[in-house]
Amino acid sequence: MAPTTDWYQDNPLTHRDRRLAASASEWARSFACEDLKPLIVCRGPIRKEAMDVFDEMGITHYGILLSEKDSIVYPNALAPELRQLTDNRRVHRLPDYTGASKEERVERMHQIVQIAHDNGYDSIFAGYGFMAEDEEFVATVEKAGLKFIGPNSEIQARAGKKDEAKRTALEVGVSVTPGVNDVSARTLLKKLPTRKKLLLVVEARELECDPAIVNDEKAPLEVLAEHVLQGCYAKGIDMFTIEELAEQVQHEVATMFRDHPASRVRLKAIGGGGGKGQRILGASLLSHPNPTAEQIELAAADAPAAVREILNEVKATGVGDNKNVLIELNIEQTRHNEIQLLGNGKWCVSLGGRDCSLQMHEQKLLEVSVTQEALAAAAARAQEAGKDEEARALLTDLEILKRMEADAARFGEAVGLDSASTFECIVDRDRYYFMEVNTRIQVEHRVTELCYALEFANPDDPADTFRVESLVEAMALIARHGARLPKPRRVPRFAAAVEARLNATDASLSPHAGGLIRYWSKPVEGEIRDDQGICLPNPDTGKFIRYRVAGAYDSNIALLLTKGEDRLDSYQHLAKVLGYMRIRGVNLATNLEFHYGLVNWFIGQNVMAKPTTRFVVPYLTLLGRLKEEASKVDPTFGFVEMKKHYARQAGVEYPGDPAMAKAVAEVLDRKSTLLTRPILRLLEDPHLFAGWLSLFRHNYRIEDGRLIWIRNALGVLNDTYEYLNMVHDPKAPAAEVIWQHDHELIQKPLRFYQQLRHTFGLERQEYYKLDEILRNEAPQGGYDADTWAHIRAAHFGFQSGNELLGMLFMLAEKVRFFDFRVEENLDVTIPEYLNDPELQARMKKVLVPPPATKADEIVAVCGGMYYGQEAPGRPRFVHEGMHFEKGQPLYIIEVMKMFNTVRATFSGTVEKVLMTGGDGTIVQKGQPLFKIVPDEKFVEVDPKEVERERRARTGEYLKAVLTTFAEKFSASEQRAEEKRAPRAGRLKAV
Repeated sequence: MAPTTDWYQDNPLTHRDRRLAASASEWARSFACEDLKPLIVCRGPIRKEAMDVFDEMGITHYGILLSEKDSIVYPNALAPELRQLTDNRRVHRLPDYTGASKEERVERMHQIVQIAHDNGYDSIFAGYGFMAEDEEFVATVEKAGLKFIGPNSEIQARAGKKDEAKRTALEVGVSVTPGVNDVSARTLLKKLPTRKKLLLVVEARELECDPAIVNDEKAPLEVLAEHVLQGCYAKGIDMFTIEELAEQVQHEVATMFRDHPASRVRLKAIGGGGGKGQRILGASLLSHPNPTAEQIELAAADAPAAVREILNEVKATGVGDNKNVLIELNIEQTRHNEIQLLGNGKWCVSLGGRDCSLQMHEQKLLEVSVTQEALAAAAARAQEAGKDEEARALLTDLEILKRMEADAARFGEAVGLDSASTFECIVDRDRYYFMEVNTRIQVEHRVTELCYALEFANPDDPADTFRVESLVEAMALIARHGARLPKPRRVPRFAAAVEARLNATDASLSPHAGGLIRYWSKPVEGEIRDDQGICLPNPDTGKFIRYRVAGAYDSNIALLLTKGEDRLDSYQHLAKVLGYMRIRGVNLATNLEFHYGLVNWFIGQNVMAKPTTRFVVPYLTLLGRLKEEASKVDPTFGFVEMKKHYARQAGVEYPGDPAMAKAVAEVLDRKSTLLTRPILRLLEDPHLFAGWLSLFRHNYRIEDGRLIWIRNALGVLNDTYEYLNMVHDPKAPAAEVIWQHDHELIQKPLRFYQQLRHTFGLERQEYYKLDEILRNEAPQGGYDADTWAHIRAAHFGFQSGNELLGMLFMLAEKVRFFDFRVEENLDVTIPEYLNDPELQARMKKVLVPPPATKADEIVAVCGGMYYGQEAPGRPRFVHEGMHFEKGQPLYIIEVMKMFNTVRATFSGTVEKVLMTGGDGTIVQKGQPLFKIVPDEKFVEVDPKEVERERRARTGEYLKAVLTTFAEKFSASEQRAEEKRAPRAGRLKAV
């Protein structure tokens, strides 16, 4: 499909005239924002979006902030927006956005404010990153007399801090996740267990505390302790060490393990977000419904290290930082739903939901719209189709969504929400729990924008209205005219929307830092590509400009969105977008194939499925099993063996007739590349393979260990070429499409079978019935004897060799691929063995083999920033001469804002530390870090043995799919000798 040349104009999310100043309505003109002068202090797609929206609103005096860290860490990683914003007076630079320490963070805040003052900006837009929900930053902006385009500092404190938000939720009657919200106060009370001692601290430290709480002798100690801590934060005082906090967290975690057997516990820094500052503990207890005290203590012993890690990630290790950590029960069968909120301080409206359950490492991957209208329509369709269980499940979700939206709006009104925010929830079947509020716009906000617009009406004239379709525009409107804006009405736009995050990750979804994009295909019809302007062509040449993925902050390259008449329609559009997309470069890895396979997996199962947040890792583990088994199959060898099989059968069925054997061989030779090219492509990529299997899983059945085609294998083969986007195109490179002679080989029989189906009144999925008819030697369907003989010979020729495609289904059966499935009630069944941590770790290495290394070296598993200790002041993980055990931490890699602890995969002794740079040093994937002596000697695999295993396994699959001549072409034992040669001639003619 040819790309749309005017995509940037057709994109339903961009390039709309939003200039209220040009409205015919005097009332609407009063809400113009052209005098707003914002400084954009965020990066990624939201920066480009804000630039576009401000341009469309008529806001001409805006600027952007760039971090020099991008180009320092990865040379030439320039912001692509600079192709659009050519006025360098509106481009401002900082070493980085937030600084590496508390002191640097404060310095950055004041630098940003100074840049705004020096350049005439009156407001700050922070998007969804860095300081967007940083209470201290927002307060600094406000004190400087600038507007913050987002929730104000008071909202950031009441709703943005996870502990405060849970307290507010409880106050307004919202169900919250079970856990401990005040572990920092409990840590303080362990040191100062009485009211008298707490008040002595208030007096000695001269803390500013509310007299009503200080003088209330009936106030719970926990409340007073929390109040004392707030006073300490204000003065930059620490009342306990991180080690003391970690010890208290360990105690609370152990208590939760005892109270909730066979459950895990989640730790969350109160200032975290976007996946940062979270760890899950207790995986070892999931299989123990009645854990022993020793097992509980062992699992809880991981808590101190986890506390240090998450505080490091959110940069809350400085003196006076709020180090509170939430300890929550990790609800295992949970879906992650969120409600979009918008308020102006007086009113608050909800704009539907989004399902963000498909995530990994707390990073969302695929986000789907959830609206009351769409759920009601889907439930009605299910009822009409007689799918009662599915209908009940959808109606349950509808009721939950109504409750979540009502509770979210009530929460927003309670805190006086004055901008865009997101009310995040955990959904567990027919219940939901409030999780947190993100006091900022979300990465996936455009999913909501596609489903709903906002209509503002003049209170004095309801017919006088204006419409807002962008949340960024709504945030700017509120910042400029908040109190005057009347409560809007939400207006449905499209029925469904879905967003895939195109990230720089490898096949196992681990971050892959750096990489150069040399080519990116143009967007196709129906694609909404939010790519930070990477695809903006050179304004002089119209050519694609090479782009280096920085990787210093996060792994996102683009947000890919589609809309539709229902969820299936939006998924099918997304599958087309992902399938046609081509992105190539140097040292570049993306999750494009993962998304294509996953979206097609759901299309083949049920797009209304209810996957939990535990879906992705077992799914990847299954794909590892698929790849592992695929590596044991050789389609080229299989094709040769299949030819031998046919030759042997020809000798049995037609003894003394070499013409028939020769004709069969020639027919098969013509099909060699037609069959092997797509099969090889699927076997090479488990993501593509998984999507294909799900789509075509109803095209066969197994009888007595043999594969029987329900649908014509040639039709499946033709659709496979379409699925792999290898359709015939004379202008495309031959390596990317079906070859001309193969195209003709498949189109002719498809027309042949279409005519036969019409003759016998059969549907496409009734090929097995047609096959039975064609086994009859006696003419059928009104054909004469000679024509019928030609038809049967053609059928034999067209079907010969197609069995090779069936090996793919037998491979899937071998690894129990279809045990991972969507049930009638929309629950996803995950085979228990896929939750085995050891299997998951092994399959991760199958998906992405570790970098080549010598037996006496340990190398960096990926590129990023190297750290040799858990936190400043902690002992080094590794030193020369030490012995390490399997599973022991060796180093930490910070890549794309996440800290990844790398553990030893075997035991050994460190002979020499090769990594001489200090913490924060950039390392490359495969770079030697330590010279070691392993405890066990590595044994190399014999390649000849591997090849023997591949051929043996391929032979096993062939036995299950190959048919004999008698099964395929039921010839009479009494056929006359003179009829054999004509049959061979007819076959060769085909």
